[in-house]
Amino acid sequence: MKYKSTGQRVFNVINYILVILVCLTCFLPLLNTLAISFSAPSYVASGQVYFLPKGFTTQSYEFAINNGKFLRAFLVAIERCVLGVSINLFMMITTAYPLSKTKKQFAARNFFMAFYAFTMLFGGGLVPWYILMNNLHLLNSIWALVLPLSVPVSNMVILMNFMRNLPPEIEEAAMIDGAGYFRILVSILLPVLKPSLATVGLFSFVYHWNDWFQGALFMNNPNNYPLQTYLQTLLTNFRDILRQSGSDYYSLLSRMNEQTGRAAQLFLGLVPILVVYPFVQKYFTTGLVMGSVKG
Repeated sequence: MKYKSTGQRVFNVINYILVILVCLTCFLPLLNTLAISFSAPSYVASGQVYFLPKGFTTQSYEFAINNGKFLRAFLVAIERCVLGVSINLFMMITTAYPLSKTKKQFAARNFFMAFYAFTMLFGGGLVPWYILMNNLHLLNSIWALVLPLSVPVSNMVILMNFMRNLPPEIEEAAMIDGAGYFRILVSILLPVLKPSLATVGLFSFVYHWNDWFQGALFMNNPNNYPLQTYLQTLLTNFRDILRQSGSDYYSLLSRMNEQTGRAAQLFLGLVPILVVYPFVQKYFTTGLVMGSVKG
């Protein structure tokens, strides 16, 4: 048995305390938001709600679920994530695979690598971006939310480095058996790439789910807002949304206020991330480390 010195024990105790404090700073605000969403507006307005609900009520969640705008925005966000992550994965795989080859195997590798690195450092600007979307007739459509950033270069680099770390003998053996590059990619490499694909897929999902700016920029009709754009308008115009809901305004205010309504809808917007992450968490560390840039 290996015994730890006093210094090692003190170091471990300090580490445990710091990790617990960091976890609490992340978890307690979430718990406070959840408690507010289930509390009566009178307790929330008087500042009596901390980590447990008071005057338990589900009125805020009933309003969120019955409010057509929230459900519509939620479905748009789901559609965006499905299309966006699928396009991102396809483009990252088909881009990272040739770039993982040596210059001898792919003569234009350095040119394309420099091209993608340039896009990470420089952009055309907001106005040209909007003009381009307008000229392509993509405004007010779901494609304006998924096509502009179809190749996330930083995630593609993670995937590319993962491919470069694979033993070259795998592809050589497949080529000897008569397999081409496409067959090697689909039948051999993709099953091996599960940890890295789960990692970059999670990054893409989180980006598409959390982004609100593109929806506000490219969507002229509020009915086409994705969820995060709708929540952003909710934070600034909650009373207007209550008036437009079709229900009795003063009756709603007696059962919920801005804080409880916002907390409920914000928490509902967080649920998909909490649901997806546990399924990919086991791949996350492996994919990130194996695909990282190594010196």
